[in-house]
Amino acid sequence: MLTLLAAFAAAPVVAQSTAPTRAVLADASRVPARATIIDGANWRCEGQTCTASGGVDQPAPRACRRVVARFGAVTEFSWKGTVLSGEQLAVCNR
Repeated sequence: MLTLLAAFAAAPVVAQSTAPTRAVLADASRVPARATIIDGANWRCEGQTCTASGGVDQPAPRACRRVVARFGAVTEFSWKGTVLSGEQLAVCNR
């Protein structure tokens, strides 16, 4: 039993990290002055780059559409590690 406990104690701990959630806004005039909550995600912007923490589980294209509805068009978008392609961004920005 002690051998088993020693084996678990020696096992490395793997840290899980949350993949980034980020949007780059196309129009600087649409950058919010304050933190904004969209679908539970707390968005904060510096310049035209916005990052978020938290948020509900949803597909990245849907999250993008929700952000575009509030902030305007985006030139880059990633949601919890999923990066949208140029084609997906074009659809999101419609």
